Amino acid sequence: MRLLRVGAPGQETPALLDGAGRLRDLGAVVGDLDGPFLAGGGMERLAGLDVEGLPVLPDGLRVGPPLRPGKIICIGLNYRDHAAETGAPLPAEPVIFMKAPDTVVGPHDQVLVPRGSTKTDWEVELAVVIGRTARYLASPEEALGCVAGYAVSHDISEREFQLERGGQWDKGKNCETFNPLGPWLVTADEVPDPQNLGLRLWVNGRLRQDGNTADMVFPVAEIVHYLSHFLVLRPGDIVNTGTPAGVALGQPEPKPYLRPGDVVELEIDGLGRQRQTLGQA
Repeated sequence: MRLLRVGAPGQETPALLDGAGRLRDLGAVVGDLDGPFLAGGGMERLAGLDVEGLPVLPDGLRVGPPLRPGKIICIGLNYRDHAAETGAPLPAEPVIFMKAPDTVVGPHDQVLVPRGSTKTDWEVELAVVIGRTARYLASPEEALGCVAGYAVSHDISEREFQLERGGQWDKGKNCETFNPLGPWLVTADEVPDPQNLGLRLWVNGRLRQDGNTADMVFPVAEIVHYLSHFLVLRPGDIVNTGTPAGVALGQPEPKPYLRPGDVVELEIDGLGRQRQTLGQA
């Protein structure tokens, strides 16, 4: 099942994409796609839904984030080739940082280059959506049972803020619009192997990232299991699982960081495609 939210920013309504690619209105069935929906057995209710009986929505509606997220936990340096291109050793344990939920925007919304930024960078990532509380999980196998689904995430970063201005990585990760999400939340049953998904990203039509989740240092199940021993993952939380090689930071000088007017497109196999035009904050 492919779930999404459509409408003006802050006024999105839930919808799903049927087998023919038509948008169907879920507004009369669920209030919103969020943590309470997932915690209350919303996925199970939708599984028995008569999709053909749902109203068809018109074309041209803005696609918002497919979920109103709780907290966003990110894993750094989680692809072998990305760690190599940045000159970092492979981490012995997952590198964890946080993004604020208000960084999340729709998959085609404008992304703003921060004021004073000269090193705004791209990162295509697999987002894991938590559907059941994960607390002190016993095994990685148990962890996958806590996953509601997956989505495309764009973990945009400002490298000077992140790496050269002191403090923690959060400083370069939490600028406004720095986490486009979607277009869909694809339920876990439609992604039989999250460690076999291609990820790609283009800047102004040039392919910059072309990786596969098989290259993760820590796979999805291990990440969710690990995190559950340091914080409680709750329904509606999102885990950004890292990015493959090809970011601007890893390129030779002059590094091709993003500027206003640039167009970024990104996709993950089976999870949909994003497109953003860069603007100025």
